[in-house]
Amino acid sequence: MVDLLLSEVANVPVSAKEHKGQGGRQGTVVEPDCLAGKLPKHLREPQISTERTHLIADPAKKPRQRYVQKDGKCNVHHGNVQETYRYLSDLFTTLVDLRWRLSFFIFTLVYVVNWLFFGFLWWLIALIRGDLVHGDEEGWTPCVENLNSFVSAFLFSIETETTIGYGYRVITEKCPEGIILLLVQAILGSIVNAMMVGCMFVKISQPKNRAETLMFSHNAVISVRDNKMCLMFRVGDLRNSHIVEASIRAKLIRSQQTKEGEFIPLNQTDINIGFDTGDDRLFLVSPLIISHEINEKSPFWEMSMAQMEKEEFEIVVILEGMVEATGMTCQARSSYLDTEVLWGYRFTPVLSLEKGFYEVDYNNFHDVYETNTPTCSAKEMAAKLREEPLLPQLSLLSPEPKMHTFDPLNQLSQQDPLSQDEENEERVSGGDRGETNGSAAALEELPLADGLSD
Repeated sequence: MVDLLLSEVANVPVSAKEHKGQGGRQGTVVEPDCLAGKLPKHLREPQISTERTHLIADPAKKPRQRYVQKDGKCNVHHGNVQETYRYLSDLFTTLVDLRWRLSFFIFTLVYVVNWLFFGFLWWLIALIRGDLVHGDEEGWTPCVENLNSFVSAFLFSIETETTIGYGYRVITEKCPEGIILLLVQAILGSIVNAMMVGCMFVKISQPKNRAETLMFSHNAVISVRDNKMCLMFRVGDLRNSHIVEASIRAKLIRSQQTKEGEFIPLNQTDINIGFDTGDDRLFLVSPLIISHEINEKSPFWEMSMAQMEKEEFEIVVILEGMVEATGMTCQARSSYLDTEVLWGYRFTPVLSLEKGFYEVDYNNFHDVYETNTPTCSAKEMAAKLREEPLLPQLSLLSPEPKMHTFDPLNQLSQQDPLSQDEENEERVSGGDRGETNGSAAALEELPLADGLSD
């Protein structure tokens, strides 16, 4: 029964689904989706290959968990942190790192608690002095005029700390404890204002939002540049205000096992993108293609196209610089999985020359086109270039060597026509100068003739 149903499914039209084939190239793979709803549930589930059944399609590669998301967020969560007191030791940074809803809640809570605390102290002073009972009597001088309940004490606390000063509730000079409390509230209130306003200002002016206008290409590509295999990706800035002192670096995230058998998960390896030559420092006015030369020091040196399809790795790219408007350091991050590295492709140009300016077409920012690229590793390619130098190609490009020989006839044919005319005029002219020149020419021709006669 199972074989019969599978044979029926194999003979019906199937729908096309996009997939990544060899080297990340786009292709189509077919799946029996049109009759998926007609099959029983136990047959719609993936079948286990046995002697009587077979898999219709090859099992797809498991999607790999990202270490860094495309938008730059690190996909790492800290759990079982027992020493939570360390967060309180850096309270300012803890408050800045909170989410906005928690920040607003703490901002409001701190001020309300502060006002309630000092309002309670003002109400307690009025209660101890008897202002709440004798405040309406004539000749009684209260500590704070018109303070006759806890609500009025709370309002007076708000007026004192925010320096509103409506003028209805005022402190009198015959209350030394009230004067001391007024000084304490003014000082502590200034500290609370500085801390909370400072947290909100830093949170608002964080350069994280500036990184939203820094773009990374969706894919990285591998192709040949100047007879060298290179890994490339593109970066760009959408704003007219530039990133000052921009620099870029890359990391290869891949699990590995040492020779001693130790397993290192998510090991980080540097990818050289111009640190030794200064190419990692960018003038990011227009989109740039960042290139990593795959040489002996590269982790991709011995990796061919077929091997790369079997590898599991992630390339994390980090762009840093100072925001021109604020001077604060900004960092933008992105990553490329092994399935997002396209072998044998190049980026489409996006820069064009217009009348008086250069124009960047960001519609083609992520576009790539296919190019002829060897599928072997960079190590094998370098060995082939050393064994078979490009002398035939160079000979075709270079001009043929010329033999510099003396040929009188050729020299006469290449002589300037103007000089030949002048010589003829001199020979035709019958002056003394012409005769002298003619005799001199005859004398010069004599040895040549003698030599020929001999």
